[in-house]
Amino acid sequence: MTVLDAHRRAAALTELAEANRPLDMLVIGGGITGTGVALDAATRGLRVALVEAHDLAFGTSRWSSKLVHGGLRYLASGQVGIAYESAVERHHLLTTIAPHLIHPLPQVIPEIDSRRTAAMIRSGLVAGDLLRRVARTPQSILPRPQRISADEAARLCPAVSRHRLRGAMLGADGQLVDDARLVIAVARTAAAFGASFCTYCRADEVTGTGARLTDSRTGESITVSARTVVNATGVWAGTVQPTLRVRPSRGTHLVFDEAAFGHPTGALMVPLDANGGRFVFALPGQLGRVYVGLTDVDAPGPIPDVPSATDDEIDFLLDAINRALDQRLARNDIRGTYSGLRPLVDPTSEESDSGTGDLADVSRRHQVRVDDGLISVLGGKLTTYRRMAQDATDAAVRVGGLRAGPCVTASTPLVGAADIGAQPGIPQSMVARYGAEATKVVATARLRDPLAPIAGSLGVTRAEVEFAVTHEGALTADDVLHRRTRLGLVDADAALARAAVEEIVASTLTETTR
Repeated sequence: MTVLDAHRRAAALTELAEANRPLDMLVIGGGITGTGVALDAATRGLRVALVEAHDLAFGTSRWSSKLVHGGLRYLASGQVGIAYESAVERHHLLTTIAPHLIHPLPQVIPEIDSRRTAAMIRSGLVAGDLLRRVARTPQSILPRPQRISADEAARLCPAVSRHRLRGAMLGADGQLVDDARLVIAVARTAAAFGASFCTYCRADEVTGTGARLTDSRTGESITVSARTVVNATGVWAGTVQPTLRVRPSRGTHLVFDEAAFGHPTGALMVPLDANGGRFVFALPGQLGRVYVGLTDVDAPGPIPDVPSATDDEIDFLLDAINRALDQRLARNDIRGTYSGLRPLVDPTSEESDSGTGDLADVSRRHQVRVDDGLISVLGGKLTTYRRMAQDATDAAVRVGGLRAGPCVTASTPLVGAADIGAQPGIPQSMVARYGAEATKVVATARLRDPLAPIAGSLGVTRAEVEFAVTHEGALTADDVLHRRTRLGLVDADAALARAAVEEIVASTLTETTR
């Protein structure tokens, strides 16, 4: 049963409180890593429950570039192992796990810098294509890189400057319709295999054999026992296990209307160094937006629930992308910003608390640590979440002496994972967000005018708001605005839709909890 709603949440908490035997696994953290661990464990036949202090996808998992990439950057820095792992996991996601949520994205790299830089980029793309072939991703899904003319580059990215443009390299990578939607799909698939989910439930007094859980909506607390506990809290891992050292790196994006970029159909990639290892990019996204990113800035100090962009980061991104644009963008063109904190593992952290090394030296490879029986997943990135979850579950099986089946998540499709093509009467944007479940979103709707826009011309329907509550675990209007529909990425859109969303959430919750 793939339903996540208030009734199932309450039932899960009651079951945990009344349980007369320990869980096989308690997972703390409801981002892509935690939900991935819950899915892996549940598909192996383990009794697993996940708790999250806020909503699913509340933290870093919703602040990504929405890319499922093959690791071109890691190739440039010589991290071949990480690049290979990324290519393999991208293959699983594109072909089996979530082909409805991830689509090939053309990437245009204009030749505006030195010919040496262009040659380095071509070499990197060729190496990346070799990894695609090793991972067995068909060329029909991710075409081979090629050089294109300036005219073809401008067709895909109309805002690109023709000044000094000799042509462009064209690559391809995977793009998520939305990162938070991937988290929700993983959680609902895990629920279908028997995993329990308790959002808005804080875990304290965490050990390798259990935790004290407090329901923030009622204030009630219970003690839960488990044969294994997995700490999948990302940048907050050190608050759960104080011996851990995580070095947060802030990645910031700017949000624009797609009209500012001429309604692009490809991603514009602007090299930041002569080796072509780092880029600032403009990515076309859902709801008529373009995301410009990405920074990589050390973020020491207290970890905020919602990170924010600095003026320096905004200026850096504007300056970098403007190098490749015909018409320069200014601050008043920005519709919104968002920032996420990457949970990097600092190799110097075991020797020093200062963390003064360059972020370029901080590995993106994930680690699974066991301290006093508590299993923690550190580092990594969205693309490789499935492998991270597999490694964490393997460790839990070993540490807890659990009887479990083999890992099957590489061949387990998520809910909605089918290509249903265009559906008469259903907006194509809904099909992109829900895949084969798009018809279910409409068919299960009980409110009036289910396909009417939630507000104004915003590309989200009333049925999607109701479905977020009845099937996707949303409990508040903010859950819907910020983590089910992503209207919250633009403050003006969220303000326009809030009243209607609040009304639908309130009425739907009343029906759900009767």
